[in-house]
Amino acid sequence: MCPPGGSRVVQPLARSNSIKKKAQFGEVAQPEGPAAESAGSSTAYRWYVLVMMCLVYTLSIADRYVTSTVLEPIRKDLHLSDSGVAFLTGTALAAFYVVLGFPLSWLIDRKSRRNIIAISLVVWSVMTTFTGLAKSQLQFMLSRIGVGIGEAGGTPGASSILSDYFPTVSRPMALTIFSLGAPLGAYIAASVAGTIADMHGWRAVFLVLGVPGIIAGLLIFVTVREPARGQLDRTGDEPAPTLAETWRFLWQQRSAVHIMMGAGLTATWGWGLLFWTPALLQRTYGITPGQAGEILGPIHLWGGGAATLLTGWWLTRPSMSDPRRIARLLAYWVGGATIVSFVLYRTESLSLATALFWIFIPSINFYIGPCFGVLNNLAQPRMRAMFCTAEIFVSNVGNLIIAPQGVGFLSDKFADGGEPTAASLRLAVLCLVPLGFWAAAHYYWAIKTIAQDQARATGIPVADTFGR
Repeated sequence: MCPPGGSRVVQPLARSNSIKKKAQFGEVAQPEGPAAESAGSSTAYRWYVLVMMCLVYTLSIADRYVTSTVLEPIRKDLHLSDSGVAFLTGTALAAFYVVLGFPLSWLIDRKSRRNIIAISLVVWSVMTTFTGLAKSQLQFMLSRIGVGIGEAGGTPGASSILSDYFPTVSRPMALTIFSLGAPLGAYIAASVAGTIADMHGWRAVFLVLGVPGIIAGLLIFVTVREPARGQLDRTGDEPAPTLAETWRFLWQQRSAVHIMMGAGLTATWGWGLLFWTPALLQRTYGITPGQAGEILGPIHLWGGGAATLLTGWWLTRPSMSDPRRIARLLAYWVGGATIVSFVLYRTESLSLATALFWIFIPSINFYIGPCFGVLNNLAQPRMRAMFCTAEIFVSNVGNLIIAPQGVGFLSDKFADGGEPTAASLRLAVLCLVPLGFWAAAHYYWAIKTIAQDQARATGIPVADTFGR
């Protein structure tokens, strides 16, 4: 139903006559009967699936970003420059991760998502353990490529399957809870990994991280059920579109393009800065990976976790059912955090930097859930994995290839042929800061068409609360 006060309803551009008739009387169409309970699944079971998918995302982030915590030991052990260690730890993984995401997402939109998620998780966890056994640059690179291949099926499958367990109005909230995996995974990659590295060396970190993923993958295969696609949308489970039809629809959803670009630039700016942060702290203040983890880990856990939970609560408010409010919130938040990031990476005061991390790190966790939720509402049911993969492609090309490799090259250049220093690295990372303003602009530009685009994709009109 529409919110009290006779709010307007933004009409879908194309849907059945019956839905049009309902919309004329101000009724926001929602699935009736058992569909609202996700194929008879209880509330407890839907939340169990959400927790398991959050675990998938947690392990993905931990396995992906643990290399930044032990970047300095890896660089010294394997005798690498900043650009060389960036290639082995970021680019090698990302190149396969972002490319294979598309064929795997094509399968996810057609085959069992549960099976693909479980297999992907086991594969990348096994390859994580192989990283710890690597004795040469080539072995290290091949193991990280294997991690990237496995991770390509994780996040798109998880976000797609959750969209068929939670209805449209709850989807941004559910996918925000799902995105708790980012701060939890970052905490593991910083605090837990840093402690293990100080005690047993960087190789032990990868050996310890691999085992939980193998167990979790088997548990998902046994306990998670594959839901019917589109059961909670008016558009239903239509025949799978061709790849060309998916891309054509995506391009027509102009707000989806802006959300993807905004998310990609936010990841390049925020997570790109964080990729080099442990190394910058270690070089500037002469601390160990474990000591850097003691600074960053609790902020990821408590600050990032609190920001994500607060966002999830905020998105349950009736006013936030209008996606224009979500896009505006993203624009203002990211724009403000960009100013903070300039001061943070310019200062050489550890106390000031630590204080500002409590603002910056929550901010770069904040955007993930709303972007996933909004984007899934802008895609038709059998296009969701591909939409998610397109966002992941843009984001990870930025934060796993462009940011690490670009900063590495700049740091080497600023070092003028010598050993990379804290000063050269600080100057290089500051070159990323302006991207935050560019990201904020894309979120703001999405406001113009996002309500109409969501109605077109889901067949459900959007109650207009934006002007209130």
